[in-house]
Amino acid sequence: MLALRNAPRWWVVSGADFPGYGHNFELLPVLTADQLRAVERWLGTELPEEYRTFLLQVGAGGAGPDYGLFPMQPPGPDTPPATGHCALPFRPELTAELDAHEWAEPRRADYPDDDAFAAAFASWDARHGELYEALSEGTLCISSQGCAYYTLLVATGPRRGTIWEDVRTVGEGVVPVELRGKPGHVSFAEWYLNWLEHAERRAWDTTTAPPPRLQFTSDRRQEPSREAANSDGGIARQPPGSA
Repeated sequence: MLALRNAPRWWVVSGADFPGYGHNFELLPVLTADQLRAVERWLGTELPEEYRTFLLQVGAGGAGPDYGLFPMQPPGPDTPPATGHCALPFRPELTAELDAHEWAEPRRADYPDDDAFAAAFASWDARHGELYEALSEGTLCISSQGCAYYTLLVATGPRRGTIWEDVRTVGEGVVPVELRGKPGHVSFAEWYLNWLEHAERRAWDTTTAPPPRLQFTSDRRQEPSREAANSDGGIARQPPGSA
């Protein structure tokens, strides 16, 4: 990673050099085994092995796909209580259920009066909120892609350890990440190493003219998502509705 920071075109890599959000190919210090155990106790579940290894041996956040990996720090005395979100079963089938539910939104023309329509819509809306929130259960939000798109690591169930995209902002639910030329689900290590290979090619490529570099001073300590609990409270950042 240090070599990439010294590459002639490190800033060309998407997400590395961006005002306020760029990771600048920097990694946070690794967690100790005790710190990691504290994180897992707080979340209520053991994290997938590849991600655990990354936190212990590579870094507790920083350089990575898109705008980098969110910080993962042990809970402190002011950390809000955990909700158990991360330890719940991951149910990818809910994306299809939510899609069907949205198509079934009540229409005024189907009801005899305003009161009947209002009651039906309230019931529909409550269920919509439940499904929307449940889509990210059993996951840890590990990265922001920008524009309210997020990357999730599945922490429970048969898909444990695989990477999914949270694209609820455009009504597409939670979908598995796919790598070109590789069928099937993608693990954390595959996802990260695929990015690293791409980043190395881009950062060291001097055979073509580079795009113009934006002029700004990057604040390396800011993060691209709003403050929230990473699937369970306050040790990282994650989109609203996931805590």
